[in-house]
Amino acid sequence: MMALNFQAKKHEELIMSRKKNCTVRLGDVRNQYPESSIVWITTGKKYEVKKRLYTAIIDKVRVKKFAELTSRDLGHQNPEIDSLEELRLDFENIYQRRITLDDTVTVIYFSEIL
Repeated sequence: MMALNFQAKKHEELIMSRKKNCTVRLGDVRNQYPESSIVWITTGKKYEVKKRLYTAIIDKVRVKKFAELTSRDLGHQNPEIDSLEELRLDFENIYQRRITLDDTVTVIYFSEIL
C-alpha cells in the first residue's frame, strides 16, 4: 500500500475538514503515484510514527512547472494560500531550499474512499 504523507499539522486539519484534496509535490513523482492507485492519506514527520487518516484514490496526476499552477490547484492544495508567491515561500520553508517558478512540480488530486 502506498501513502501520501503530509508533515505539517495544518495539512491534517485541512484534510480532515475535507478542504484539501490535492497535493503539490516538488519534482516529477508521477511514476510513484499513478492515477487510479489506492493510497493511505497519512500525517506525521519524517522518521516518526504516522497517523492514517483515511484511504483514498488518486484521481488525477499532472506534471507542470511551478509557474503553471492554477488557482484551482492552489485552492485544492490549501485554500488559505492565495498566490503562487505564498505557495513558493511555503515550499521553501518545507523543502529548505530555494524554489523557482521554473521548478517542476507534480499535482496530485485524490478522493476519499468510504
